[in-house]
Formats: sequence, structure tokens, C-alpha cells
Amino acid sequence: MEMKGSSKKMIATEAEMVENKAPIPYRDECAHLLFKCEYELVRERMLQMQKIHEEEAKLKQSGKQAGSIPLIPKTANA
Repeated sequence: MEMKGSSKKMIATEAEMVENKAPIPYRDECAHLLFKCEYELVRERMLQMQKIHEEEAKLKQSGKQAGSIPLIPKTANA
């Protein structure tokens, strides 16, 4: 799909723009950049969640719960 009045070639197809739910105002020669950015953000969030789950699993294995309150509080002089 070639845009009139532009020197840039369309990289993303109309079907890809629809599939990736690109907002209509952004369906231009730069739409492929939007898809790449969204993909990278999703991947980054997934890696962060994986790290959180790994940390929680380590705490669980050591017998401690994240954010748990001790049953016997430490005194100021202890």
C-alpha cells in the first residue's frame, strides 16, 4: 500500500495494522514502529513478572513470605 504524497514506502500492511489494533490516525508509513514498540513493552513486562515470580519462589523456599509480619516483634533493645 503506497501513500500518496509521501516518499516513504509502507512497511506494515493494512491487515497488520488491523490485527495489531493500530489507532486509525497512526496507520501511516511509521505504523510498523508502533508494533515493534508495543512488542518490546509486552516482552519487558513479561520479564519483570518472571523475575517477581522467581523472587517469590525463593522467599517461599526459604520459609519466609513476602511482606509477612513476625509473630513475636523485636524489641528496641534486642
